[in-house]
Amino acid sequence: MDSNSERDRENLSPLDNTNKEEAEKSILAKSEATHEEGLKVPKQALYTDENGYPTNIPPGKRKDDPADGEDEKVEESNLVEHLSELRKQLIKSIAVFLLFFIVAFSTINVWFPYITRGYTLIVLSPMEVISFYTTISAALAFGLSIPFLCHFLWQFVKPGLNEKESRFLSLYSPAILILFVVGLAFGYYIVNPLSYKFLISLGEMNFDVMVSAQEYARFLLLTTMPIGLLFELPVVALFLSAIGILTSGSMKKVRKWSYVVLGVVSALITPPDFFSQLIILIPMIGLYEASIYLVMRTEKRLQTADAA
Repeated sequence: MDSNSERDRENLSPLDNTNKEEAEKSILAKSEATHEEGLKVPKQALYTDENGYPTNIPPGKRKDDPADGEDEKVEESNLVEHLSELRKQLIKSIAVFLLFFIVAFSTINVWFPYITRGYTLIVLSPMEVISFYTTISAALAFGLSIPFLCHFLWQFVKPGLNEKESRFLSLYSPAILILFVVGLAFGYYIVNPLSYKFLISLGEMNFDVMVSAQEYARFLLLTTMPIGLLFELPVVALFLSAIGILTSGSMKKVRKWSYVVLGVVSALITPPDFFSQLIILIPMIGLYEASIYLVMRTEKRLQTADAA
């Protein structure tokens, strides 16, 4: 070590030592204060609040964000409007159905022979008479109110449809009703009597056949209503084609599998005999082929319009 520095340190007075310690403490305190101030420096704000002041809280995370509150109010208002419109259309549909039901039930003696076709039916209890009348009247009321129900349903879904879907339904609404009526007529005039006579003749070979009114009502509905829905196949195919889900090429590729599906469906909605299932399957295959043809014509028409 340097002897001069040792000598100077020894020669320092106590007052000089005290001053030196206080200076060192002051320098250390200043450095610590500077460090703490550096830590307290705020980061640069990434967002601004509704008043234009900087903030680090994203708009979507603010609990008191007015824009977020307005969006929630708009969504709640739209939901309330949709529910109110749905409630109104449901009330109108129920009112129309009840009106036709009352008319059908009060005039049952007028059209009853057309329903039973002169078949000999039996009832097993007094309550079965009411059950039969109610079931048949409800089915007839539903069939008569279908045009009104479709109109009410159209009024509800129309605001939520895009231009293509709205135009499609407005053009094919009459076809939907006509095909359903044709399906009901096909089931009532062809499938029901042929299936009924076939099954009765089959049972008379070994049994004394007696048909209850309740079972006949169930058989009548089974051979009419589902067939009316199946006859909507062309309209369903055109709708799927219009929104780009189905093409004529894809329908041709799955033709064999479609026939299998139609066979299974016809077996499920008809009485458990091959004769009835075959009566349903043949027109279903014809409707499927008609659907392919209609989709193909629609595609060609759209291609011609795009080329022009």
